[in-house]
Amino acid sequence: MEKEAIREYARGLGADVVGFAAAGDYRSARTPGLATILPGVQSMVVLGYREIDGALDSANMRTAMSSRMAVMDLAKRNVYLLARRLEDNFNGKAAPASYPLDMGHPNMGLLTDVSLRHAAVAAGLGIFGRHNLVINPRHGSRLIFSAVICDLPFASDPPCEEDLCTECGLCVESCPARALDEEGKTADLKCLKVSQPFGIGRAMGYVKNLMAAEHDERKKLLSDPLFLQLYQASFIGFQYNCFRCIAVGPVSGPRGHVPEARRDRNMSPE
Repeated sequence: MEKEAIREYARGLGADVVGFAAAGDYRSARTPGLATILPGVQSMVVLGYREIDGALDSANMRTAMSSRMAVMDLAKRNVYLLARRLEDNFNGKAAPASYPLDMGHPNMGLLTDVSLRHAAVAAGLGIFGRHNLVINPRHGSRLIFSAVICDLPFASDPPCEEDLCTECGLCVESCPARALDEEGKTADLKCLKVSQPFGIGRAMGYVKNLMAAEHDERKKLLSDPLFLQLYQASFIGFQYNCFRCIAVGPVSGPRGHVPEARRDRNMSPE
């Protein structure tokens, strides 16, 4: 009864899928133990929000990015509201995961405190595909996940046992960074160079060039469109400019499959 009340509440906040995972069923070798975040943790509630199809498939990356930022803002807001709900109505102790990122050494923003992918699989919301992302029976890979860990003793929802990955290879073929060539591994730095072209790596390189430049060259650098992009990214936050591994895969369930024309468009180099 408690699980269904919480699930209904989370859906009312805008989540498309909601799952529960016992802490012992969450297995992520690279992330710290959940007890280091919340002593006495027993479970987690995982929420998934679908990407907007029209934005995700748009050739205009500002449109696609706008949708991604909106869903991330919603997800971050809702983990706070859900954690508060668990503490106020169910006498538990709860903590949101997994933002902000650990930017210190050695993680450098490449590793979250809680792997939301592994949390989603543990909560029965999908399986891992060839692209190392979660595939959900209805929404395919077009879901963004968030989670709340808590000391309430919720059992895991039944695992997803459907063989959802078609092994079509579209995600591998369409990746402009070739970050998925090695099965079972995502080359993070290759991915980030393309998916976040105005991220910290690009910013550090720009600052180094600016510091080394002569006076006249500095003036040119400050009027460079790259500077304006980096300036915008500095207050907007993470800007994603590539969604191909998500966009090219089939969408299952009532929403239908991705048409061949859409697959071709997303795979074409630009």
